[in-house]
Amino acid sequence: MKPTAQDMAPSAVDTFWRTLQTFAVTRVAIALVLLVYLSVNTRQGFWVNPSFLYRETCAAYLILALGFSLLAAYCRRRFLLQAVSQIAADLVVISLLYVAAGGVRSGLGILYLFPLAGSAILSPLLVALFFVSAATLVMLVNSGYQVLESPADANFAQVGLYGVAFFAAVYVIHRLAARLINQEKLAAQHGEALQVQQAINRLVIADMGDGILVVGRDGTLLTANPAAERMLGAPLSEESLGQKLTDLPALAPIADNFLARMRRTADGANGGDDSALVVVKPGSDVSHSITGSGRNARRDVAVRLKLRFATVDAFGLDKDRTVIFLQDVGEIENKAQELKLASMGRLTASIAHEVRNPLSAISYAASLLGEEDCSPAQARLIHIVDDNVARLNRMIEDILKLSRKVQSDGESLPLDQTLAEIVEEFQETHSVGPGIIHVASMQAYRVSFDPMHLREVIVNLLSNAMRYASGADGSIRVFGVSDAANRLELHVQDDGPPISPEVRAHLFEPFYTTSSKGTGLGLYVARELCLNNQAVLDYEYRIESLGNKSASSREPGKVSGRFVITFALSGRA
Repeated sequence: MKPTAQDMAPSAVDTFWRTLQTFAVTRVAIALVLLVYLSVNTRQGFWVNPSFLYRETCAAYLILALGFSLLAAYCRRRFLLQAVSQIAADLVVISLLYVAAGGVRSGLGILYLFPLAGSAILSPLLVALFFVSAATLVMLVNSGYQVLESPADANFAQVGLYGVAFFAAVYVIHRLAARLINQEKLAAQHGEALQVQQAINRLVIADMGDGILVVGRDGTLLTANPAAERMLGAPLSEESLGQKLTDLPALAPIADNFLARMRRTADGANGGDDSALVVVKPGSDVSHSITGSGRNARRDVAVRLKLRFATVDAFGLDKDRTVIFLQDVGEIENKAQELKLASMGRLTASIAHEVRNPLSAISYAASLLGEEDCSPAQARLIHIVDDNVARLNRMIEDILKLSRKVQSDGESLPLDQTLAEIVEEFQETHSVGPGIIHVASMQAYRVSFDPMHLREVIVNLLSNAMRYASGADGSIRVFGVSDAANRLELHVQDDGPPISPEVRAHLFEPFYTTSSKGTGLGLYVARELCLNNQAVLDYEYRIESLGNKSASSREPGKVSGRFVITFALSGRA
């Protein structure tokens, strides 16, 4: 049995009421047609009973239809009672017209199909069959009465066909309506489940730590989650959504990697690594200023992200989407460093205080041995002892610097003059030729930095560059670049090969070194000192583009690496 409106979900109940309203409006149209047709067709002999008030009956039926239409629209109560009342009224009026027009030979018997079809859709099957039986009985009684008056006018076969057709139509329509109602109920359940799933997805995406960008096939930015906005350093407004990645300067590194991936996909190279490392720096549209220090300031200056691409196929449709997952590599590294330092805290403190005194004794003993007459082999062994004592002493000094590291207020320094003094001192102490280190003119810039901290950072970077530079004139370059947000970047670059991505992943970790003479703390201390001065030290890969081309048609050139200090605030002298 088809469920009634009271047994259905709210969405299905609305469908029942809309169907009843449509049924009522259709009744109004039929009443108008009957009134016009019966009023025009007034030829003699059309009516068996000429005294029947057909116009008045059709007019009353039209008024009744209008009343039913308003009742179904504004009084949504007792659905089954309204439906049964309307169908009963239809049968009464149609029966009156049918009998007055002469029965089956008038052709008005087809009008019964309208209320009977409505009963099959809007009422249970038992009620619909009752209405079919009533209509068929009226037609049979009318035919029987005609047999009594004029046997020649009897047409029981046609009435029987009408009855069979009505029963079959009602049953078929009722079954189809029941199937459609069940499908609508199933669709409503699926729709509710989909809404719940979408709400869960929005909650998970909004609260997840990784950033998410959804991009169309042509590079159009469709959506982004709050984590992505936080990593990129600026909210993605409604104006940004719908634009291409190449049209947003702050997303230029992401756009380059996305276009490169699309080119690889077009060439059929789908087996490669779908991840990349980029450095994203907020543009001038960043509304918030950098306050505070340390790692909180770092995100507002620049962020190093690991990109991972995933394509969502839309079942063969031309609506493929690419999901770009953003992972803050710097944050992961910082957490790893914090865990490592926490586990080694007590050990390093003991090393700093307990090992220094025995180390001094070893150094003093080696110095005394060096004053004695000794063979070349003994002198070589004494030199090895001195070198390793110096190395251990540097490691202890670095550990002590970490323990003494405090927040610096900094002071405004003329960058050009400060760099010149640091480079000059470095050349003297390390016996570096005057042409090897080239420092570009930066007279227009001033930075807020502790002078001792800046000196230590620059010396560390220059020492690292000397290790890999060719030694030719200008093989080490120090130059400044001002970005769109008026922040100054200080680049320290050598002509040696760039650091491999495997080494880059651990470059700033404490005690990690690729040199047998290094302590593994120099770059870590330099980065921490930069963070204390609201700046960022990072190693970046830069692609030198071939030619002056647009972002969408940019061709990759030579890849170079350099250390970049991004100062939190910069100004002009």
